Amino acid sequence: MLSRRSLLLASGAAAMAPAGAHLAISPAAAQTPPGVLVFAKQIDDIISLDPHEAFEYTASELAGNVYQKLVTTPNSNPASIQGELAEKWDVSPDNRTFTFTLKDGPKFASGKPVTAEDVAFSLTRAVAMNKAPAFIINQFGFNKDNVAQRIRATGPRTVVLETAEPTAPSFLLYCLSAAVGSVVEKAAVMARAQNDDWGNGWLKQNSAGSGSYAVRQWRASESVVLEANPHSNAAPQVKRIIMRHVSDPSAQLLGLTKGDYDIARNLGADQIRQLEGDARFTVQSARKASLMYLSLNQKNPHLAKPEVRQAIKLALDYEGIQKAIVPTTFAVHQAFLPAGLPGALTEQPFKRNIAEAKALLARAGLAEGFELGFDYSSPAPFSDIAQAIQANLAEIGIRLRMLPGEQRAVITKTRARAHDIAMVRWGSDYFDPHSNAEAFSINTDNGDDARNRTLAWRASWLIPELSARTVAALKEQDSEKRTALYEALQRDHQQQSPFVVMLQEIEIAVSRAGVKGFDMGPMNDRHSYTNITKA
Repeated sequence: MLSRRSLLLASGAAAMAPAGAHLAISPAAAQTPPGVLVFAKQIDDIISLDPHEAFEYTASELAGNVYQKLVTTPNSNPASIQGELAEKWDVSPDNRTFTFTLKDGPKFASGKPVTAEDVAFSLTRAVAMNKAPAFIINQFGFNKDNVAQRIRATGPRTVVLETAEPTAPSFLLYCLSAAVGSVVEKAAVMARAQNDDWGNGWLKQNSAGSGSYAVRQWRASESVVLEANPHSNAAPQVKRIIMRHVSDPSAQLLGLTKGDYDIARNLGADQIRQLEGDARFTVQSARKASLMYLSLNQKNPHLAKPEVRQAIKLALDYEGIQKAIVPTTFAVHQAFLPAGLPGALTEQPFKRNIAEAKALLARAGLAEGFELGFDYSSPAPFSDIAQAIQANLAEIGIRLRMLPGEQRAVITKTRARAHDIAMVRWGSDYFDPHSNAEAFSINTDNGDDARNRTLAWRASWLIPELSARTVAALKEQDSEKRTALYEALQRDHQQQSPFVVMLQEIEIAVSRAGVKGFDMGPMNDRHSYTNITKA
């Protein structure tokens, strides 16, 4: 179980100013202006707002409200696929040619209609720039040399995609529903292009979409402002969205109860309990396809030893961390497919066993222990979880050098494979098991210039055999056999991998009573602001 020191750390956010926290539960004043919705949220994970580069939680959420895709999945039934920009689609008998016909009506924030040329440009742009999320599109055989021939507009409202191999239609459609499938306005983006950047320098901080909102301003680790798209075919009820970076959950609680914020997104368990049952606030939750895990970089010679990886997995007090620190916002989960996705394992093979963990370190020739750098996001509850992990590993002789930082700094470091251990989160991009299986279980090129830079690549874990099994699971057409392949893959992955999957997120948003209509989905880009209203 957690030590008393860890328990104190876990309750730190609530203990910072307990009297003030209770005084804050006074009648909330409606101080945010009419027509403006203010979120309080930790948004220091934003690196870029370009939907073909952004791959972080908040930026993906913003993309889902600023851009539209050919297809999407509704939160009421995330396994189903429906057209967003596409009116219909046809598939060739050999499952290689996909023809999309666009709806007549969607317009960009500029007022110009969305055309097939914009769609083809957007998907081509994602492939050609080859930023972090590009592998979702690239896996169908597209690359910068062939994409112009394989993704093309054949008419004002017709787009054709030709995959390299026969492809299950549902799988391609799920991938196109990911944020990287966002459609940008070609003319607006290319008018701001510098050299060969495809307009990336401009689109990092601006937008050119046809969604309900447009980006007005982003200030890193401070705020994002969205304005309603006056030409949207899904006109929002609230004309302006302001998302403020509030790293301290206690400050979020105080601002919510004073009326400074309409919706708080990162409250702690004790704070949420304070507001439950209070008619002035509404608590809503959504189990997300989002995992918190440790990435153990295989470039480190100690972490490259299987016994060390297994020792770390056996040293952690998963249940103690969840119950003491995040009882309402995370659930213990130990497989790379989140609960809710087809084929997900809910088994929990790892329980805290200090004696066995020490024996494994001794077997690896490291009985005296060693030191590692530990990168993690500094706000609560991540800092509290990191402190608990530090205490757990210290008991088996692994000394962690704590390296707290902003979320985007931790993410950037793992992408550069410059970490020892990093605590990070990963959210599924589409509602198919391959979304996570590819990220965690494929790496056939471990070079620094590899094209497919998955999470396994980020951990420097070269796995040709597991990669082949992951591809085989993707291609299996029988649904029961496919599920069985993913279950077996996860069990082997749990025992072999340099990933310590710990928790699955349960996202909770607390709104003032007059605020309704925030539609929370299982994936970040499915969080919709369109139907939010304020009384």
